[in-house]
Amino acid sequence: MSQSFYDADHSAFRASVREFVNREVAPNLDRWEEERSTGRIVWKAAGSQGILGIRIPEEFGGGGAGDYRFRCVVQEELARVGAAALASAFSINEDIVASYLTTFGTTEQKKAWLPGMADGSTVASIALSEPAAGSDLRGMKTTAVRDGDDWVINGAKTFITSGFSSDIVLAAARTGEKEGRPQLSLILVPTDTPGFARGQKLRKLGLHAQDTAEIAFSDVRVPLANLVGEEGRGFHHLTAQLPLERLSIAWRALVAAEAALEWTLKYTSERKAFGQRIVDFQNTRFKLAEMTTEVEITRSFLEQSILSYNDGSFDATLGAKAKWWTTELQKRVTDGCLQMFGGYGYMDEYPISRAYADARVQTIVGGTTEIMKEIIGRDLANRYPS
Repeated sequence: MSQSFYDADHSAFRASVREFVNREVAPNLDRWEEERSTGRIVWKAAGSQGILGIRIPEEFGGGGAGDYRFRCVVQEELARVGAAALASAFSINEDIVASYLTTFGTTEQKKAWLPGMADGSTVASIALSEPAAGSDLRGMKTTAVRDGDDWVINGAKTFITSGFSSDIVLAAARTGEKEGRPQLSLILVPTDTPGFARGQKLRKLGLHAQDTAEIAFSDVRVPLANLVGEEGRGFHHLTAQLPLERLSIAWRALVAAEAALEWTLKYTSERKAFGQRIVDFQNTRFKLAEMTTEVEITRSFLEQSILSYNDGSFDATLGAKAKWWTTELQKRVTDGCLQMFGGYGYMDEYPISRAYADARVQTIVGGTTEIMKEIIGRDLANRYPS
């Protein structure tokens, strides 16, 4: 495969990230899974080594690197050791909340929160999904009402990544209606605000080391200045940022599939059955050939997508294509790889077991596969309007 996607700066950065992952992440994965949290030490270690805040402007404590390939390196190195839960949590902080603040936040908001997100002392969450509203953002029930100089927020959110441990939540809430349609706004809520409550950590199929929680707002008061972007334009802001979120999910899906294939090739080359290596059976070789080809072709597509994002031409339809294809591919590949491990693939001592469970949410989070196909289908229909 061509190595032209990365340059010398990315290679030097990779060496630093790999050293960090080997020292701070790999030895702690099993403990984090048991505790259902990574804790905060790894966040601060990542911040001190320049692994967080890569794209945050330097004036706000970040690395100031607009090139998304540096984030790709981080995700690849975390995938190599099977740290999907940490990769996902970092992405919420880096690719979502920090991106909203950088793009739509005021100078005061940036000064208040971005330095901590870059050095690992501040963990952020985004709160969109609700018990009765997942992909349907217009069905959101959480409200934020003006009262003097404050917003008063009431409602509940669920499936919130880092919801149990975050210091700040970027919450979407209804702030009015226009022509019968709800108007959404994005509001920053520090989690130590009176009226903010966390539920227990949600027990999940996978991503056990990533704390996920329900949260609730009961007459939570925050200043009007905590509005991110324009009032009533939250849906527009979300639509503008979702392509990056989906590109991030797509890249994590790709590199997770690549890691699963690497583990499987090594295992089948060492494990013997009926007097020969598993990789020497024709069926094994054919299955590996199929999965490897699909993954390598997908990498070519995603590398071009990353470069498109860098130059500003990546759009919502391309994000939907990348997200649905790669996450469905990740599911197929991890399932196929686990099968080649036999009974050992079902044991947590092998990373393929964890990868299989971690993969399942990928076709749901950030918009389901079905929603992605709807986005693509609408774009196709609009090419030939009636």
